[in-house]
Amino acid sequence: MKPTIAGRGEAAAADTASMPSIRWAFAGLSLSMLLSSLGTSIANVALPALAQAFAASFQDVQWVVLAYLLAITTLIVGAGRLGDIAGRRRLLLAGIVLFTAASVLCGIAPTLPLLIAARAAQGLGAAIMMALTLAFVGETVPKEKTGSAMGLLGTMSAIGTALGPSLGGVLIAGTSWRAIFLVLAPLGVLTLLLAHRYLPVDRSELRTTRARFDAIGTLLLALTLAAYALAMTIGRGSFGPLNVALLLAAAFGVGLFLLAETSAASPLIRLAMFRDPVLSASLAMSALVSTVMMATLVVGPFYLSRTLGLGAAEVGLVLSIGPIAAALTGVPAGRAADRFGQHRVTIVGLFGIAAGSLALSLLPATNGVPGYVGPIVIVTVGYALFQTANNTSVMRDVRPDQRGVTSGLLNLSRNLGLITGASVMGAVFALGSATTDIATARPEAVAAGMRITFAVAAVLVFAAIAMAAASRVLSRRVAYGA
Repeated sequence: MKPTIAGRGEAAAADTASMPSIRWAFAGLSLSMLLSSLGTSIANVALPALAQAFAASFQDVQWVVLAYLLAITTLIVGAGRLGDIAGRRRLLLAGIVLFTAASVLCGIAPTLPLLIAARAAQGLGAAIMMALTLAFVGETVPKEKTGSAMGLLGTMSAIGTALGPSLGGVLIAGTSWRAIFLVLAPLGVLTLLLAHRYLPVDRSELRTTRARFDAIGTLLLALTLAAYALAMTIGRGSFGPLNVALLLAAAFGVGLFLLAETSAASPLIRLAMFRDPVLSASLAMSALVSTVMMATLVVGPFYLSRTLGLGAAEVGLVLSIGPIAAALTGVPAGRAADRFGQHRVTIVGLFGIAAGSLALSLLPATNGVPGYVGPIVIVTVGYALFQTANNTSVMRDVRPDQRGVTSGLLNLSRNLGLITGASVMGAVFALGSATTDIATARPEAVAAGMRITFAVAAVLVFAAIAMAAASRVLSRRVAYGA
């Protein structure tokens, strides 16, 4: 399908003249990805300041982060599908406006409940932006450049992740916690201007299909995902009766959702999509790999501070190395996927994550910071390769009327992996450390927990490698059978 920016049937000269417009359109998409990533990472550093400003407990201010994550997780698939039906451009513009306005509301919120509500609205805007940014790649970038585009978007996401804590820390130290939200507003305005000016107009043929939005399916999926996300996050590592009840509710919700989708005239998710071995394996691999990547965020701060004795500033600096490595790898990874094929780059990335995880599982504390940083760089470079190639393999050939919901599913699988990893890998870390309070554990106990956690991570990555190989075989059988 030809990009709409260049127009249909135009001559080569017209295509060349349209290249600046394509670049500006993609600049808007890149800023959209950067903003949604910044919204996730910039708020964590403000939790101590928020607790002091509102005289609230850590459990209360933690909802400033959770509200954003829950909104994204529960609504991203519905946002993608709504874009397929109502028009991706108009919905993306609405999402940017919502994100920008909610950022201002966060910055001026007089009470903690209002701040949490504004963060939920900001998360809804981010869900729309994340789902539709990937979906727009097929309309703004030639098919043979899909990998490069995905790599650049991955780079912007990694930059947002790395920049958030440091930028937030500087703003809080120089002004107040309100600045970390207000600084997002002018970036949102710039993103809106670029998107409004350069993104292609919604295709009329997509809107004439008269598909109805599956409100019941969307609601059931949102409630199910909310129950699961809450089960994995509340309790700060403990798993009590409420967590079990929420997990049971999530399992029941899955059954109701599947039943609703089989009888819906225009389902939110066409279950037949999962007969595609590439899509099913890609979603499962994304969830597994994201679970593993969360281990670096769960384990890293404790290992660096408790075992290696680093101060807070030094820990932050070391933790930023991984996202920086991923950011530097994104664009080359995309070009490699375009040139050598997505499957090969996916496998290389997975083996990189496995190798880094195995190195960390065998790491003696005597190796110090360099011994930790080396494997982490291997893990994060492997992740950048995997994510770029995996996203490209899914989005490259997806039907135009399914781009939004497919992009939503990709982002959902990643978020579910991160949420699961925070709980499961945290529990493995605590179990491996043989302590109930990691913050006071002995240095050697934390080191032992770290090694066990990454041994489990390596097993999960090898499971992902097996899935990649199996999906390759199945897809070839389907192709030959056709």
